[in-house]
Amino acid sequence: MAYQLFSFILLIPCLLGIGHVVSLKFGTLYPGISSKIVLGIVATSLVWTVLSFFIPLNIYVEISTLLLGYASLYLNKMWKEGWNFLKNQNILFYFTLFLVCLFSSFYPFILDHFGYYVPSINWISKIGLVKGIGNLDLILGQMSIWHIFQAGFSHISDLYLRINGLVLLVYIFYIFEKKSWTHMVFLPFLFLFIQSPSPDLPVLAFSLLLLNEFLDKNKNATLIFALSIWVFSIKPTVIWLPLFAFFYGFFILKSHFKFILPGTFILILFLVKNLYCFGYPIFPIDFLDLNFSWKPNSEIMKTSAKVAVEKTFDMQFSFQEIQKFTFTEKIKNWLFLEGIKSKIHLLFMLSLVLFTLFTIKQKKKIMWILYICILIKTIFVLAFSAQYRFFLELYFVIFYLLFQNTISKKTSTVIMGLCSVFIFLILSFPKIIQTQIPSFKLGYFLTGFEKDQLLHPVYFELKNYQTFSLGNLTFHVSKDYPYNFDTPVPSISTAYIQEYYDAGIFPQLNGNGLKSGFVWKKLNREEMMHLNQILLHIKKP
Repeated sequence: MAYQLFSFILLIPCLLGIGHVVSLKFGTLYPGISSKIVLGIVATSLVWTVLSFFIPLNIYVEISTLLLGYASLYLNKMWKEGWNFLKNQNILFYFTLFLVCLFSSFYPFILDHFGYYVPSINWISKIGLVKGIGNLDLILGQMSIWHIFQAGFSHISDLYLRINGLVLLVYIFYIFEKKSWTHMVFLPFLFLFIQSPSPDLPVLAFSLLLLNEFLDKNKNATLIFALSIWVFSIKPTVIWLPLFAFFYGFFILKSHFKFILPGTFILILFLVKNLYCFGYPIFPIDFLDLNFSWKPNSEIMKTSAKVAVEKTFDMQFSFQEIQKFTFTEKIKNWLFLEGIKSKIHLLFMLSLVLFTLFTIKQKKKIMWILYICILIKTIFVLAFSAQYRFFLELYFVIFYLLFQNTISKKTSTVIMGLCSVFIFLILSFPKIIQTQIPSFKLGYFLTGFEKDQLLHPVYFELKNYQTFSLGNLTFHVSKDYPYNFDTPVPSISTAYIQEYYDAGIFPQLNGNGLKSGFVWKKLNREEMMHLNQILLHIKKP
């Protein structure tokens, strides 16, 4: 907790200084320091995305950024604005800051932390963006802008990868600046996302922040649209947000079409990044094939699509079984899966019904536009892979729309406090959720509270791996663990090695060195035998 507080104190002034420089060109969404910190986060992540095509985001990039941010803070006297904000806050504000530091200190438990987030950050901080890296490990083809932002601050400022705690602080700043107390209700649930650099938390927090600005009739259409595209670039499943921002600018504010230009630049950068790392514009969909030499193998893409369909039904049915479902059977089986997923899906459908009735009752153009955008997103998700995590933010959005004018500050504070205690008990004594909700699989990865958390966030170490070579590629595989979270690059998970064997292919360097990128190669008989020996060695007890 002590280190986490130091990290926040180091980063927030830097981002405030950078955000102030950006605000001189584009203005701010609203008066207050949280708006400028948000601009600092967005600007830094975008500049680093461009840089990472050419260089790794190493310690020199981090130090340069910190110096730039602090120079702006000092020269523009922004520290006074920050200090004035802090000294005028009450005990509730500082209590929520304490909670952020506390929950940031727990062990990460989201599985993507080990298989996707940390490996992505390792590549970006050591090598930078790599062309065709999806051929090495398909999931790395995402290379989220959020992990680019985390990678740049992972050497000094945020060694334990708790950048999501920073986002939650900015969200709290916003709540107290705007006195929008209904948002307090969401904090305990967001505490579950700050142990990892999960893209879900910035998407949730910034979606709710922007939603509040829409409802407050914010006039800065340019920034609203640009920030919405930026959130979309973090996680494209939040497609309703840029759609709504676009329609809001045209039909509500009646802005000139030029308001979309900065957002369009962000969108182009996002698409170029995906084409460079993955070979297609939107991960993990293989549409708009430009026939790049580094695009993933078609068999690997087919396997990925099958798994996405199976995950829709919580892996309770095989792909072959699902293919035989009628449309009615698909709906019924999705709604009535065994375990907690069924409750989540039923709650989502109930939320949509309530939101439909609410929209009809409101009779407002802005609400109908929002309703249509959310319906479009829902149709896309249900058609592609209807996993609850893909429509997670809609629970929060619909709840906020339904109750924003009915929950007082006192009620919000009480709910926040009680739910925070509940979340703390779950994280500290995981046997509670493991016994009471056995179908909630993430519960089995919780480890409880440790005294080391008082000094710094706790984290896992393995550093146990094996090294192999095939063709021109020497690679590492984590030993006795399915993910490569602290295995040196380049690393490949055992599951993907098996997929490559089944498809008769294997990744190869596209030149000299890791920065040259990766392509896949069809294996001959001798190479297949060698790969089989590698698999046998990896799986040997």
